[in-house]
Amino acid sequence: MALIKNFKIQNEPEAKALHNEPQGVFISTYGCQMNVNDSERMYSLLEMLNFTSVPQPQDAALIIINSCSVRERPVHKVHSEVGRYRKLKEKNPGLKIGVGGCVGQQEKSKLFKDVPLVDFVFGPDNIDDLPQLVTSCFVNSDVKLMGSKFKHQDPYHVETLIRSTPVAAFVNITKGCDNFCTFCVVPFTRGRERSRPYKHLIKDIQSLVERGVKEVTLLGQNVNSYKSDCGVCFPELLKGIALETDIERIRYTTSHPKDFNEELMKVSAEHQDKICDYIHLPVQSGNSEVLERMNRGYSRKDYIEKVKMIRNYMPTVSLSTDIIVGFPGETDEQFEETLSLVEEVDYESIYAFMYSPRPFTKAARYEDQLTREQKSERLQRLFKQHELKAFAKAKEYEGQILDILVETYDEKLQNLKGRSTQNKVTYFAGGPELVGKTLAVKINKAFPQTLRGERVTL
Repeated sequence: MALIKNFKIQNEPEAKALHNEPQGVFISTYGCQMNVNDSERMYSLLEMLNFTSVPQPQDAALIIINSCSVRERPVHKVHSEVGRYRKLKEKNPGLKIGVGGCVGQQEKSKLFKDVPLVDFVFGPDNIDDLPQLVTSCFVNSDVKLMGSKFKHQDPYHVETLIRSTPVAAFVNITKGCDNFCTFCVVPFTRGRERSRPYKHLIKDIQSLVERGVKEVTLLGQNVNSYKSDCGVCFPELLKGIALETDIERIRYTTSHPKDFNEELMKVSAEHQDKICDYIHLPVQSGNSEVLERMNRGYSRKDYIEKVKMIRNYMPTVSLSTDIIVGFPGETDEQFEETLSLVEEVDYESIYAFMYSPRPFTKAARYEDQLTREQKSERLQRLFKQHELKAFAKAKEYEGQILDILVETYDEKLQNLKGRSTQNKVTYFAGGPELVGKTLAVKINKAFPQTLRGERVTL
C-alpha cells in the first residue's frame, strides 16, 4: 500500500455518503489525563461524521488507540492490542484501525511496518485533522495515511469539546514541554511548550459552566509554567478563573516543583472556596544527585521547603507524587533517600514506576543502567513502605464531614459517586437527582483510594 502524509479527500461523493451512514467508533486510551481529554475531543469530532461511541471494539467500524510512550510497556501494549484485532479485521475487511497519541508521534510510519493492520497514524498535534483523516481513510482504502506533524503556532488555540454535560471536565491550558528532563520523551512527542490565550480560556470555561459543568481540571505537562499571550502567569490565571467565571471548583495537574511558588499558594489560600486542596507534585527521586542527573531543576531540600510552604498556606492539603525508581546510576543509598523523603512528606498517594529508557532521551544513553531485577525490588520496597502509611492516613478521614461533588449515579447499586476537594473518591446512598450537587457527607469507612459515607444535614 502507498503511504500518504499530506492526506486529502479524493472522492467527495463517497465521503458524503460515509457521513450519512451511522458508524461505531471505539477509542482505547492509555496514559495521562491529557490523553483522556484528547480521546474526548476525538469522540466529539467524530460525532460530526456520524460516528457513535460503542463499548466494545467488535461493535466498531473504526478503532483508535490513543497511546502513551512515557514508559516502555504502553508502547508494547499498542502492538499487542492491534494484534488482538486481527480476527475482527479478517471478519470485517472494512474495519479501520488508527494509532494516535505519543506512540503515533514517536513511531510514525514505522508503525505500518511493525504493525501492518494499522491503517492510519497521527500525533497529538493532529487531532483536529481527524475528521478529514478518517474520511480519507475510508474512501481511499488502498493507502496508509499519516498525520504527525507538529504545529508550532503560539499561542496555542483550541476549544474544549465535550459530548454530553459532565459534572467535571478537563481543560487543556498548555501543550508540550520545554524542560527536557533526561528521562522524558514528552518534548519529542508533544513538542515545545505553548500556552492558550488567557481571554480564550476564561470564555471557554464560562461556556462549560453554562452547559452545566461544575468543576474543571486545568491540564498541562507542566501546568504551572503557563504564560499567556498577554503575560498572565499561572497564579494570575487561577485568580482570573475564580473571579471571572462561575465555576464551582478548580483543580490542576501536573505541577512542576521548580515552578511552584508562593504566589500560587497565596492565590490558592485567597480563593480556597473554589481552588481545591489537592496538589500532585512529582518529586521523581529523594536524592539531590539523582535529581540533578534527571535535570529536574531542584534539590531534595528545595522540594521539602516547597511542601512546607504548601502546608503552611493550605493545612488540609492532600499531596500525591510521581516517583521513578532505578534511574541510571541510582545507588542503594540514593534510593534509601527516596524512601526517607516519602516518610517525611507524608503523601496520601504515590504513583511509582521503574525507570525505562525512552527514545531520544539523554538518560537512555547513560551507561550505568540498572537491571530489571534491581528496579523491581526497589519498586516493591517503596510500595510496601507506603502501603502501611496510606491505610493509616486514610483513617484520619473517618468521622469527618466532607463536601462531595456528586459526579455519577450507579443504578444497579443505587448509590452515588463523587469527590471531595482533596480528590478523594467517595460513595454514598442517594438518587440520580443529586448528580451535580455538592453535599455534606460523613465518612464512615476510609481506604487509601476511596471513602464511604452517608449524607448528613448541617
